[in-house]
Amino acid sequence: MASDTLAGLDALDLADQTAPGGAGRLAGRTWSALWPKLAAVVLVLVIWELIHLTGWKKFVFPGPGTTLSNLWEQAKTGLLWHAIGTTLERAVLGFTLALVIGTVVGALVSRIRPLRAAVGSLITGLQTMPSLAWFPFAIILFGITTPAILFVIVLAAAPSIANGLIAGVDYTPPLLLKAGTLMGLRRVSLQVHLILPASLPTYVSGLKQAWAFAWHALMAGELLVIIANQPSLGVLLSTDQDQTDMPSAIAIMIVILIIGIGVDAAFGVANRAIRRRWGLS
Repeated sequence: MASDTLAGLDALDLADQTAPGGAGRLAGRTWSALWPKLAAVVLVLVIWELIHLTGWKKFVFPGPGTTLSNLWEQAKTGLLWHAIGTTLERAVLGFTLALVIGTVVGALVSRIRPLRAAVGSLITGLQTMPSLAWFPFAIILFGITTPAILFVIVLAAAPSIANGLIAGVDYTPPLLLKAGTLMGLRRVSLQVHLILPASLPTYVSGLKQAWAFAWHALMAGELLVIIANQPSLGVLLSTDQDQTDMPSAIAIMIVILIIGIGVDAAFGVANRAIRRRWGLS
């Protein structure tokens, strides 16, 4: 009965989008979400241009026109795209490892009380530890290699994922757990079919925070662990710094910012989908 009701509500929502005028309302909602971001970009460009026109640091601080032109020229070369590919490959691999490790650790700690008493505070301590502090250890352990960067990414992101899952499990209603037990769910099946879905909103929030930590660690790692013949965004940024090439440096920073905004938008889509599924929007 409850599932039929949910299906009916979903059908009403779908009908609202496909009914005459529904496409217009969808376009209106899209524009409502888009125009504040566009306005913010325009405002930043205007402030940037005004600062440039004042002549402040005019020999080293370029205007938006020079910087965006530099970015366009770099975008027409293969080096920038190779660097973006290398950085994104490391980001995906490191975050995937952190996702697996953080989820397993979070699931175990959330359900085993002695384990939580033993390592619960340690997970939080690792979460608050700056990722830069791990690089000397990682470089000594792995050398100037990609595994050194991935090692720090995992240590930066996995604790947030684990804590997000632990918090989600903690806020799972006890009545729901009892209902699952009465339905025959045990251990793994209870985790997979009841606890993980119930903790999904908090878990996704933990994933979003973990991605931010992973991205910070990756950028720091690429600036510190410069591997020969492996161009990355961090390497390009470091090279621009060495050459005092401010337009190119800011152009690379814009690319880093755009990637961060894109990933945040993806998490926003996932969060809205969960909220709709839970009937919160």
